[in-house]
Amino acid sequence: MTSPLACLSSEDTNFDLVVLGEVLLRFDPGDHRIRSARSFTVSEGGGEYNVGRALRKVFGKRVALATAIGDNELGLLLEDLLQQGGLNLDFVVHRPADEVGHLHRNPTYFAERGFGVRAPRAMYDRASTASSLLHPDDIDWDHIFGNVGVRWFHTGGIFAGLSDLTASTVKAAMSAAKRHGTIVSYDINYRPALWNASSHASDGMEVVKELAEHIDVLFGVQDVNDLSFLRSSVDSPMPSIVATTERTIESASVQNLAGHLWSEETGQISSHRYTGIDVFDRIGSGDAFASGIVNSLLDGLAVSDALEIGVAHALLAMTTPGDTSSADVDDIERIIKRLPPEISR
Repeated sequence: MTSPLACLSSEDTNFDLVVLGEVLLRFDPGDHRIRSARSFTVSEGGGEYNVGRALRKVFGKRVALATAIGDNELGLLLEDLLQQGGLNLDFVVHRPADEVGHLHRNPTYFAERGFGVRAPRAMYDRASTASSLLHPDDIDWDHIFGNVGVRWFHTGGIFAGLSDLTASTVKAAMSAAKRHGTIVSYDINYRPALWNASSHASDGMEVVKELAEHIDVLFGVQDVNDLSFLRSSVDSPMPSIVATTERTIESASVQNLAGHLWSEETGQISSHRYTGIDVFDRIGSGDAFASGIVNSLLDGLAVSDALEIGVAHALLAMTTPGDTSSADVDDIERIIKRLPPEISR
């Protein structure tokens, strides 16, 4: 069975994927804890961006980023990292940033890897950022989806949770994408601390309900068989595909992982379950899962194949530092075929 989604063709579009989200500067203390570190490695990351970067770097797709950056030295550093990530930056909005950090800041976070019984930890500094103030009209969505042409649009609950403005921007972008025949995916990526700190009148789940009519593929649910939280009525439109990971944690360093997917054609299906997986850095593995599925569906693969590819990619993302994936297609195929990790030379 092939993909149930009718994606626009590559010939009729300029981009396979556009992602909308906030990109942060990640400061990694390596083997140390944040409180005792004396140096940090800097990279870029963000839930929505990680999906797009993987589609570009791992799978070779044409990808563009929509976000906002504050124009100061940190913004230049972030832009330099984004350029290395390979995404098209034509839809990045630049905002003037003051010298004391009152407005249009560039977000940062500090990510401490766990080990054994010590859990990983992340600390964020993302108030009053340029991207959290992105207005629905700051980007011409009808031009992007109607004139430029995009096969797939991806965003998620982390960006939507930044402010009322970003929630409205997500809705405007999704609406335009659907008007022009672009497939839309959304990762709930629910972060209670983020939503509790935001100025939203409603919480993350309420926003998902408001967006549900525009979503074709939904990631990050608790149970792919229970979508009752999306229904405002019996006739409420539902996503065509729902996918999620199931993770059990033996320790910060050892975890078990499987994936589940629901579609109207297949009902619920489950991937191979991987146990006793050694973890180096788990941040971004959910985004790797989503990117593997998005790429597979863009290529017209069956949802069962897409699910296995997504889980294998998530496993690989946990073996390297940073938010973003450095896997390649051969790595993914070896995981799926259960080949031993022999040296390649």
